[in-house]
Amino acid sequence: MDGEHLDWPFFDAPHREFATKLAAWADEHIRVDHTAGVDDSCRALVRELGAAGWLRYAVAGTAFGGARDAIDTRAICLARETLAWHDALADFAFAMQGLGSGAIGLAGTDEQKRRYLPGVASGTAIAAFALSEIDAGSDAAALTCTARADGDEFVLDGEKTWISNGGIADFYVVFARTGEAPGARGISAFVVDADTPGLDVAERIDVISPHPLARLRFEGCRVPAARLLGEPGTGFRLAMRTLDVYRTSVAAAALGFARRALDEAMARATSRIMFGGRLADLQLTQAELARMATTIDAAALLTYRAAWQRDRGRTVTREAAMAKMAATEGAQRVIDAAVQLWGGLGVVSGQPVERLYRDIRALRIYEGATEVQQLIIARELLRSRNSARPAISGQPQ
Repeated sequence: MDGEHLDWPFFDAPHREFATKLAAWADEHIRVDHTAGVDDSCRALVRELGAAGWLRYAVAGTAFGGARDAIDTRAICLARETLAWHDALADFAFAMQGLGSGAIGLAGTDEQKRRYLPGVASGTAIAAFALSEIDAGSDAAALTCTARADGDEFVLDGEKTWISNGGIADFYVVFARTGEAPGARGISAFVVDADTPGLDVAERIDVISPHPLARLRFEGCRVPAARLLGEPGTGFRLAMRTLDVYRTSVAAAALGFARRALDEAMARATSRIMFGGRLADLQLTQAELARMATTIDAAALLTYRAAWQRDRGRTVTREAAMAKMAATEGAQRVIDAAVQLWGGLGVVSGQPVERLYRDIRALRIYEGATEVQQLIIARELLRSRNSARPAISGQPQ
């Protein structure tokens, strides 16, 4: 990564220093053995990121181990972009510590924060975010896992699936239906320790870009009422607030993948000899490299605009959706082009561009599929238009 974008006005001096130091550290320390077990590799990365102090940026509250009192979205994005350039699992390890504990930072009591956040920041505890179900992915408000009040406890029953860090997490932030109102208004959030009786890892899930993933089962799982996050019935809103922070950072991870793909494509194009010259001398190659670079810069501008606006206290629902859509879809195109430029070697297992080809695919789906982002963008555009135009008698509004 050349870091030229750090000169953009979205960043302050501390951001530039942070990104430069993290890049230097990652160059020296990120060495993921992809032949080893993914669970052990992920645990090791969490410990290493925590020991080096980088996970502190994924936690809000200096009193609880965080680097700042509020999450710095630009720092989160710079971290994910940098780590993703080096290795997808390193990015995953960092991001899930933030996503998994984010709801605690936003709505937890001081006791809850003291209990969970310092371990997340130090890398001695692994966090997970348990929202999705088999029929409640993009339509997360359709979840059916229940939490029934019983004295000073809640009893959880149901299943969660596609849960990142499932099987290795020390605790899960679980969203369940408590029934205060229909739909999204009847969902609450709980912190559930991984060793709680009635919580089982029902299935480990293997995917094309390996990382810890599981289906969880809750059967009569008793959780103290003190583990309720925020007020009853506010869990769905809390989930969306958490995702609002990390949706922009998904775009940043896609940028890291895309920048690595362009670097690999450039290296191949300038060293591969064919037709009496270099691959890079062919006009078709030059045109492709130009498209790749332009796609990356356009996505980066959208990503860091959203991060900058959020750090200024702006609501960035539309901007974050634009960033995620543009960056993930653009990265898919850039990586596909890199594979094509590598030719036959591009599809050999273990080559960097082959891993990137597998790594990018899920980003177009999780934390809101591209189609959902399109709906969000259109909804926000229409809402803005309808609120701005004056009402005309007899005209539909």
